[in-house]
Amino acid sequence: MSRSHPVQVIAVSGGKGGVGKSNVSVNLAISLAEMGRRVVVMDADLGLANLDVLLGLTTNRTLEDVLEGHCSLRDVMVPGPAGIRIVPASSGTQRMTQLSNLEHAGVINAFSELGDDIDVLIVDTAAGISESVVSFLRASQEILLVVCDEPTSITDCYALIKLMNRDYGTHRFRVLANMVRTPQEGKVLYDKLARVTERFLDVALQYVGSLPLDEAVRKAVQKQKAFVDVYPRAKASQAMRSIAQKVDNWPLPSTPRGHLEFFVERLVQG
Repeated sequence: MSRSHPVQVIAVSGGKGGVGKSNVSVNLAISLAEMGRRVVVMDADLGLANLDVLLGLTTNRTLEDVLEGHCSLRDVMVPGPAGIRIVPASSGTQRMTQLSNLEHAGVINAFSELGDDIDVLIVDTAAGISESVVSFLRASQEILLVVCDEPTSITDCYALIKLMNRDYGTHRFRVLANMVRTPQEGKVLYDKLARVTERFLDVALQYVGSLPLDEAVRKAVQKQKAFVDVYPRAKASQAMRSIAQKVDNWPLPSTPRGHLEFFVERLVQG
């Protein structure tokens, strides 16, 4: 896989379901695309895919078709707002939730055909801490954890950090507070998580910012649209663009091959 520029690979996760992870993935992707980045979003919830539903997209083929050799990755990619491309996964297919490490690698290896046609790969993981989620987190360069102000969200997020740190030596995690009433509430939420992790784990948490509890987000979901696309002036959209600016300044992989190839190698190694 020869490439002349590095690719930023960001896994969006959070442990608990219902924290807005997929919404963050899609709207972050669009915000980065509006800044001129070529962005692909991979739906890595291999059993209960929902990115296509979230954006009201019609998909004829999915990652399962790529894995079974029926078509190429380009054949399954669906264009989304602002020029982003979505790689849809299957929904309601149990086999896709039980892939081996080699099969995971086969899915990601399909990205090799994109060549230099990508700047950012956002991997929207499933909820929980399954082997599939862990595989994608281990292989990504950046882990962005979405947390909201619920005890279960904080404890699940902590459990995910603990697992990745203790078992795989992952040290750096980025944190985004979602559905907060004020920016101060977001910072307080982050501080809660940071206090417990600093006390028990050897990790570096970095606060990316917060997204407000905004009626525009709910309306956009009902319309099956991205909120930054249909409500560009909403508070949530402004906050997301600010977060995207920070994400765009994260360090790129130092390896000359870029991170996409490393992503594949990590998944093959298991």
